[in-house]
Amino acid sequence: MTEAARWIDLFLEAQAAELGAAKNTLLAYARDLKDFCEWIENQGLALQTLTQPDIDRYLVFCDAQGLARATRARRLSAIRQLYRFAFDERLRADNPAIRIKGPGKAQRLPKTLSEEEVSRLLDMAPAHGRTASERSRNACLVALLYATGMRVSELVSLPLGAARGDPRMILVRGKGGKERMVPLSPPARAALSDWLAIRDAEESARRAKGVQSSPYLFASGGASGHLTRHRFYNLIKEISVKAHVDPDKVTPHTLRHAFATHLLANGADLRVIQTLLGHADVATTEIYTHVLEARLQALVQEHHPLAQAARRKTGGKTSSDGQ
Repeated sequence: MTEAARWIDLFLEAQAAELGAAKNTLLAYARDLKDFCEWIENQGLALQTLTQPDIDRYLVFCDAQGLARATRARRLSAIRQLYRFAFDERLRADNPAIRIKGPGKAQRLPKTLSEEEVSRLLDMAPAHGRTASERSRNACLVALLYATGMRVSELVSLPLGAARGDPRMILVRGKGGKERMVPLSPPARAALSDWLAIRDAEESARRAKGVQSSPYLFASGGASGHLTRHRFYNLIKEISVKAHVDPDKVTPHTLRHAFATHLLANGADLRVIQTLLGHADVATTEIYTHVLEARLQALVQEHHPLAQAARRKTGGKTSSDGQ
């Protein structure tokens, strides 16, 4: 397998497992990236060393072929996504596609969930599962994910040692082996404590039978030794159905988006959110700034002298109140 093929396989696997990309979306990515890699090979270039001018030349090539604007935009989107993945995974030290402006529409905002929808998921998770152990584990998984904004790969592979001692902060090993500390909310700590008590009792019973203990917080009998991303993806879908939240909206990644969006909407600093999410570049975190508009409007309406004077004249109402 070539290095380019390895990159694409890793990228498609992450899209499927972490973002819940549909089969047709994955096939489109694969087709577009195959065409891109064939052009690279014909030019005697490589994904690992490609530069921004090289990508610009590819886009000119696509235009010269007479490809539709939407097709060119889709191919550039696939290239951007691939290089963002490569940068996050430390396959490359830079992202040559980050500043390229394409012919397509503005970047779509990430799908997210309302606070009320997340509350329903959190309430339902402790009730989902065949056994008390499964229910406690599921409650802990969802509570930790929303409390920390971890990537699903970081969540399912958490080492047991990171959760010991009723921690206020938990150490997360992110992409490229980079570590960060994230705080735990009281509900997440309570769910973690409940799960550890059940898990420790089960581990003791297994050790008594000569079965080796697992180093992972969410242990599994599979090859990885821990719960897989695919299994958790299915779990969150099952929980969303029971919670009466549209399952098409719910993936592990949308809960990560909800964590960031809700923090920002309630006044958190963008740089703090960048640190908590483990983004190497604040430009990646800036996709969440769309939530600032409503908050800024509310701040102006509440604190601007003219707005306050208008409220006094109308008996406490503003022009937006009657709309």
